[in-house]
Amino acid sequence: VRQIVDITAIHRVYRPLLIHARSVRRKSCVIERNPAPHGGRGALPSEGGSPSDLLFLAGGGVIARKNNLVVVVFFRSRRCCSLWVFILFEFLLDKERSCSKMMLRIKRVPTVVSNYQKDETEETARRSSGCGKNCLRSCCIPGAKLPLYAFRKLNNIESEKVVLGIENKDPPVAFLDSLILGEWEDRMQRGLFRYDVTACETKVIPGEYGFIAQLNEGRHLKKRPTEFRVDKVLQPFDGNKFNFTKVGQEEVLFQFEASEDGEVQFYPSAPIDVENSPSVVAINVSPIEYGHVLLIPRILECLPQRIDRESFLLALYMTAEAGNPYFRLGYNSLGAFATINHLHFQAYYLAVPFPIEKAPTKKITTLYDEVIISELLSYPVRGLVFEGGNTLQALSDTVSDACICLQENNIPYNVLISDCGKRIFLVPQCYAEKQALGEVSPELLDTQVNPAVWEISGHMVLKRRKDYDEASDENAWRLLAEVSLSDERFREVNALIFEVIASGKDGIEHAAKSLPKEPDTKAESTEEESAITKTSHRAMVGGTQECVVLQ
Repeated sequence: VRQIVDITAIHRVYRPLLIHARSVRRKSCVIERNPAPHGGRGALPSEGGSPSDLLFLAGGGVIARKNNLVVVVFFRSRRCCSLWVFILFEFLLDKERSCSKMMLRIKRVPTVVSNYQKDETEETARRSSGCGKNCLRSCCIPGAKLPLYAFRKLNNIESEKVVLGIENKDPPVAFLDSLILGEWEDRMQRGLFRYDVTACETKVIPGEYGFIAQLNEGRHLKKRPTEFRVDKVLQPFDGNKFNFTKVGQEEVLFQFEASEDGEVQFYPSAPIDVENSPSVVAINVSPIEYGHVLLIPRILECLPQRIDRESFLLALYMTAEAGNPYFRLGYNSLGAFATINHLHFQAYYLAVPFPIEKAPTKKITTLYDEVIISELLSYPVRGLVFEGGNTLQALSDTVSDACICLQENNIPYNVLISDCGKRIFLVPQCYAEKQALGEVSPELLDTQVNPAVWEISGHMVLKRRKDYDEASDENAWRLLAEVSLSDERFREVNALIFEVIASGKDGIEHAAKSLPKEPDTKAESTEEESAITKTSHRAMVGGTQECVVLQ
């Protein structure tokens, strides 16, 4: 039986017995390809590469061939201390099935996050004939098992640095990082994704911050209509609409829970504890980037898309546990281009800095628990940056309280968690409202770009070839400027957030009642941000409702 093994990104062929290559699956062809910022096959992101294929997890290798017997030998990237023989297999290339070069295109499919996200008519028809899709609802979950990753809770943000710094040893590859990549790659091999995201063209746009542009023509066409109101940040969960309990169990990578004994544990097959509603990590079948996954806290509780302290801390633990600076986690509220009203975070790998991460900041204040709050400067979208803190929970509580304040006051927002959970960007926005009011130019609307957390962070996912070819620093800046609150409104929102942070949980309800309701209410002048201190940020400032959607 002939077996076809496809190899792409062949840099050069020296002799019939030796090929320097980076291995990538493609259907029945050999494709010559240059590495791309999002899909270079090789080293882990933490070693400067992009994790586009676990077959070359170590960062490079040699394929030797003789008598149809192939041995793939790997060298550990940047550390020539080990030699891995990774796989042995039969190699045969049919002349009819091989090609020197091939253009890959994204299949035009509906924008969905699960293979079971159907139109309501199809869902209704399916119900009449039973489930039969091995989902996470009561019809299929009894007796089901999934892998379980039990993470270790870090009491101190610095503790991980101490552990990794012992005897000046090279830091090991984080197990969670490898697990995510391995399981995600497995789902790719099984054909669960709607397109090959590594075939999407990607480039870094010349400019001060280096915005990243990706051409992804498959995500927006025949897009499923939004199933909830876009003018309300908080809306009740509706089990009749698509939610993540309807995904197939094969789309779930593993359960993600805190370890009971304080040590990292991994169980390849563990029962699903229905009573305690596990948090899970699942694939996004319409990925933006390599390793694009969803973190769904307490999935069986069917929580609506709204931040709470427990769920946000879980998200920080995931980024900290992955231990990879190129693995970022994002959150979109309703009204800020979340598409599913079931609590979830998104995460993926991108082996270049996000422009928002490179933007300068100005310190506003340091809280009593050493959490530092700063303001973004010289960036098209106004936002706050949170970092530091005595503990990961202190940082998490501060940011989650700010998020709760925004959502309780019906202010859409996006969150980016970067630097392994040590740095968090909070960006209130008003693009959807401007769209509804007809204040966005037709030229920007024609791009069909919805500026969610990834676009706001500087990763521009473009839908049209024309926009990709003409992508520039100025065009990216112009789009994101429409997302931002005005300076006046941003100051008002900041004062609201600081009041809540200062007063803790009790301040959230009070701040919601204190937000001015009349659009023409005049604001009292605020002090400069440099004057805000630990004792002065309790002041509440009224103002107009320029970018707050009112009922």
